[in-house]
Amino acid sequence: YVPTEGCGVSSRLNPYISFAGNAREAMEYYQNVFGGTLTVNTYGEFGAADSPAADQVMHGMLETDRGFTLMGADNPPGTEHQPGQNIAMSLTGDDAADLRGYWDQLSDGGTVTVPFEKQMWGDEFGQCVDRFGIIWMVNIGQPQS
Repeated sequence: YVPTEGCGVSSRLNPYISFAGNAREAMEYYQNVFGGTLTVNTYGEFGAADSPAADQVMHGMLETDRGFTLMGADNPPGTEHQPGQNIAMSLTGDDAADLRGYWDQLSDGGTVTVPFEKQMWGDEFGQCVDRFGIIWMVNIGQPQS
């Protein structure tokens, strides 16, 4: 869920919020509050064009002039929205060695909820809940051709 094209940094850490079908509305609201540039990609744009969720947000990213970055998406089809458990920490970038090292440590003693592997958007991605109950998403961006 965390494409990193255009990030311009080797790694970044920011919150990632999951929504129950209103991610576009929420991200536009946050853009109104904080300003900045909002990019939104739908499930349909990443190969799920025939899905009932094709128009829902698979990944949204708001980057502000003050250096704030907020990411968000609608829950994947078939997953339950759980308020209070809908914010994760997102580690993204292109420094593969560092990010894999973070993944190995964060997932050790925790629960892997999405195995760390290549995803439909071309990046390597994994999600886990660490031993303290914190949700972590780690994404290694692949060079754009």
